[in-house]
Amino acid sequence: MKRLRTSWVRRSSPRSSGWSSVRLRATAAATLVVALALGAVALGLVAMLRGSLERSADAAAVRKIVEAMPYARTVSVVPAQLGEFRPARKAEPREVQRAPAKGARELIYGSDGAVARIADPDVMLTKAEPAPAATGEWAEPGRYAIAGVEVTTEAGPAMLWSRVSLASAEDALNTLYAALVPGVPAVLAVVAGMTWFSVGRALAPVAAIRAKVSDITARDLHQRVPVPGSKDEIAALATTVNATLDRLETAVGTHKRFVADAAHELRSPIATLRARLELAERSELTQEALADVERLQSLAADLLMLAKLDAGEPPRTVELDLGQVAAEESLRVRRRPDVRVELDVEPDVVMKGSRAHLDRLVTNLVDNAVRHAASTVRVGVRVEGEHAVLEVADDGPGIPPEHREAVFDRFTRLDEARARDAGGAGLGLSIARDIAALHDGTLVYEDAGFIARFPRTPG
Repeated sequence: MKRLRTSWVRRSSPRSSGWSSVRLRATAAATLVVALALGAVALGLVAMLRGSLERSADAAAVRKIVEAMPYARTVSVVPAQLGEFRPARKAEPREVQRAPAKGARELIYGSDGAVARIADPDVMLTKAEPAPAATGEWAEPGRYAIAGVEVTTEAGPAMLWSRVSLASAEDALNTLYAALVPGVPAVLAVVAGMTWFSVGRALAPVAAIRAKVSDITARDLHQRVPVPGSKDEIAALATTVNATLDRLETAVGTHKRFVADAAHELRSPIATLRARLELAERSELTQEALADVERLQSLAADLLMLAKLDAGEPPRTVELDLGQVAAEESLRVRRRPDVRVELDVEPDVVMKGSRAHLDRLVTNLVDNAVRHAASTVRVGVRVEGEHAVLEVADDGPGIPPEHREAVFDRFTRLDEARARDAGGAGLGLSIARDIAALHDGTLVYEDAGFIARFPRTPG
């Protein structure tokens, strides 16, 4: 057995996985969009709140310095020890004329930028042009909002400073962070869950349509997909699929009726022609014509059988002994003189089936084995668990592994089977598999040959 006459296409599984799932992609897209929107809103909210709180602190510092300005104009600074700060008090003429004590300095006019604080710890007086370090330790950047104004005191020009703590602003921002950090992921989880659920509900009719269409075969084109009552695009899709199935059922039915009618009408003239050739004077020409007529008669019978199987009519089943059927039909098959048929049949292998159909199955398998055997065909019937098993094997070249499924296709023959004297039109194995499927069984080719398995009747 070499090349195949026909080719076939393997159908891939319709299941979807990974990112090809519409439900998963829709959920991921919705979650990503909401995450970006929430991130932008959160950043904007934090920026706005921080700006508002800082502006409020700046305004409070300005108010504080405005309230302290009248007091600052009436004070003078008394001497203080190095590194020591004391509240300033109202100026007295005699104190202004007092000379500084040894080791003391006037804090406002100190060249090193020394400072003096008023009674309010958040208000401070410095010299008119203080060094940068004059207010650095008193109001650290980022922790206080500060305001400064130049005033004239009894001791001369000076700078009045006020500060307002930003701790309350930081507390408010921390509270916002505490709400956003768990809140945003929680919102995203809710969005993802609702999207997953909603898309799943929306796609449920699509899954039902797909499952139904995948179960419909040429034998049950009368089935239809469910049409949801939503009156949306999915309902329109289901209606279109059903309309397509209506047209397909009509076309297939017309084809089946044509094949059945043609095969039926051919039987009578072919039988008449065969009878005339058998009665005619024997010659090489009549022998060849008779062989061709027999082939036509077999083809017509096969086409009629296929038409009946495709019609999907349930067979009339009875309990029968598969071993008896195999033995009787194996002996009826036309044999080659150089090929013998060996039987290995267990008794009482009982199953439910149609005797006519199983006769045809055994006949097709044994006939195929006889045509390809070198010298021996083995027919076996046995019990394997809950199954009745029929095995037909021969000692011929066998079928290559890559062709073991294709041989069951209709009108499929290997190159060596195309010879005119080989017989058959490539329908025998296809009919046998259809008969096995009609009896809830299977038919495959394994290393030992063709093996058919059927449900066995207990007892």
